[in-house]
Amino acid sequence: MKHQTLEQLQNIADIDQAYPHRIMSRSERLERWVELLEMSPHRRLATLYQTEHQPTSVLSLLRSDNSPISVAFEDPILRAAGLESDTYGQAKRFFGLTDGELHNVLCYCHFGATVSAATAAHYVRGILGMERPGIFARLRALFTS
Repeated sequence: MKHQTLEQLQNIADIDQAYPHRIMSRSERLERWVELLEMSPHRRLATLYQTEHQPTSVLSLLRSDNSPISVAFEDPILRAAGLESDTYGQAKRFFGLTDGELHNVLCYCHFGATVSAATAAHYVRGILGMERPGIFARLRALFTS
């Protein structure tokens, strides 16, 4: 994904900054993220390295191309609802997640360098309370992705 400033975008598109953001509940935002991840369940997504060991100032700006967060940021519906970037801090704020919840979805220590979109979706679904990601659920997700 190519990142551009607002000024660069204004040169190629009409941007209405007054356009209202669509109001979505936390559950709707998380459900949309699950749907996006499940559209390509075998897609390999980049994890974020040692999120639990990063200082807060670094953690909030942490990002990676092709991460589970960037899948959400690619979506015009979530951007219209207020998702401003694909950083860890923005995902935490926008989706209303704790560090522990976000850590379970995308940290390197759980999955290595990449995680399947299906596995990431499984953990986001767990945050919604639709599934509880225990050890057996985690093993099932790993072997089915």
